[in-house]
Amino acid sequence: MATQYGIAGTTAKGIAASVERGVAEGTLSPGAALPPVRRLADELGVSAGTVATAYKELRQRGIVVTRGRGGTVVAAAPAVASRRPPKVPAGLRDLAGGHPDPELLPHLVPPSRLSPGARSHRATPRVARLEDAVRDWLGPDGVPAGGVTFAHGALDLIGRLLSVELRPGDAVAMEDPGYHHLLDLVTALGLRTVPVAVDEEGIRPDALRSALRAGVRALVCSPRAQNPCGGYFSAERRDALVEVLQEEPEVLVVENDHASAVAGAPLHTLTSGGLTRWVHVRTVSKFLGTDLRWAAAACDPVSLARHDGRMLLTSGWVSHLLQETVYGLMTDEGTRALVARAQETYELRRTTLVGELALRGIAAAGVSGMNVWVPVRDESAVVNGLRSYGWWVAAGARFRLLSGPGVRISVAELEPADAARLASDFAAVLGESEATYGG
Repeated sequence: MATQYGIAGTTAKGIAASVERGVAEGTLSPGAALPPVRRLADELGVSAGTVATAYKELRQRGIVVTRGRGGTVVAAAPAVASRRPPKVPAGLRDLAGGHPDPELLPHLVPPSRLSPGARSHRATPRVARLEDAVRDWLGPDGVPAGGVTFAHGALDLIGRLLSVELRPGDAVAMEDPGYHHLLDLVTALGLRTVPVAVDEEGIRPDALRSALRAGVRALVCSPRAQNPCGGYFSAERRDALVEVLQEEPEVLVVENDHASAVAGAPLHTLTSGGLTRWVHVRTVSKFLGTDLRWAAAACDPVSLARHDGRMLLTSGWVSHLLQETVYGLMTDEGTRALVARAQETYELRRTTLVGELALRGIAAAGVSGMNVWVPVRDESAVVNGLRSYGWWVAAGARFRLLSGPGVRISVAELEPADAARLASDFAAVLGESEATYGG
């Protein structure tokens, strides 16, 4: 509890710094309640307004959240202490990480021609031939690729865009359940998340319309391989979503196509619908290598200028060595063949598990990508139950806002021969859970 940590300070900034220090050191853990404003003011001998200002600053910076009558508590993923996944217990089969199969990734070979000497790339931040390769990559999928830019991964690019476009307290429509690092990022930027329900065709038009009416200024979504549920936009769903978005043309639409080449589903992109403000982001970590922290994005002219203007003042550019490495892999025929095999392999592993679960009466979602989402009544009971059988899966709590409980199973390294055993163990765990808690 917060009462075990002595919050200090006589000014709003001092009080905020004291709380931040407690969070960074781990003394104030996620969910810990801070004292009510008036009580802390009395303890510190300051005005209630001073404490309220400190709490407001902490909220804007994503360190604490306010829960109405529940008071002010440390955020689940405070901006000063990154939330890391639980450590996989020894001896368990890890199906929680969401990483690609290392056997299906190419060997990374740095370019032989290194960047000569010390010089600035600010005038030409992007390797021209990689720009051309990106346009060739995006164009056939219907993404307008006139203006492209690069960043150090999708989170880097999305975080920069949202920080330029929005201000603390602004609302962002987010998939629910959705990618936990994006949910954490939005909170860390001091923005409000507005949940948008998803199904096997991605975000639902009715839920999006409700979010727009709530005043969101941006939407972040996945057109395929939605994490954690594996949905993807059909052409009909894309058209329905574009129709809704055209009602609010100034809303920034960020489309995160993180799995692209191994998604196992066609791309029906929102960016082809004539929207005013849009960004389509792609990364390569799922199929070229997890250490390739590089993202490409096609943007409308305003978003492109704002992103690149901010990047110019911060990191400046993405390493040309990294760009040359990505270009070499993207244009290598052997790598292309390996990526195609990876896409087929992930599809087989995903569909096999979904099918084995269905044979045992267990409904699961996962029509694209490398994750399967299984709705359950008690996440902890299922996670701990599967642990006793030697499996480690991800509890759904970190992916959810208002949606129901579930667990995420990453199938990238789950051979079809093992899927039947996992499904049988899953059914046994559900049976044990019902026996314990009632059917």
